[in-house]
Amino acid sequence: MSAAAQTVLASAKRLVPLFDRVLIQRAEAVTKTKGGIVIPEKAQGKVLTGKVIAVGPGSRNSEGQHVPISVKVGDQVLLPEYGGTKVELEENKEFHLFRESDILAKIES
Repeated sequence: MSAAAQTVLASAKRLVPLFDRVLIQRAEAVTKTKGGIVIPEKAQGKVLTGKVIAVGPGSRNSEGQHVPISVKVGDQVLLPEYGGTKVELEENKEFHLFRESDILAKIES
């Protein structure tokens, strides 16, 4: 990983989501085939997976206790096509904040 990429991830890890929010970096869209053909932007599919960068402490139940979040930093997750709040950090890197309930699934490897 390059030094610039490490700096961006370090600044993203300093951003601590509140309650049941999760900071996610979407996976990169495939822009070139294995044979070297460049895929136009309009023909590229929407990326529906991402990596968890930071998580909040969790929501609170009716007694005021934290309900732990079911994903952790480093997990690969399946995301909805729409939703989330776009967050731009240093080096024009784009992240998204999702509520835990908006995340569709955790991808086991």
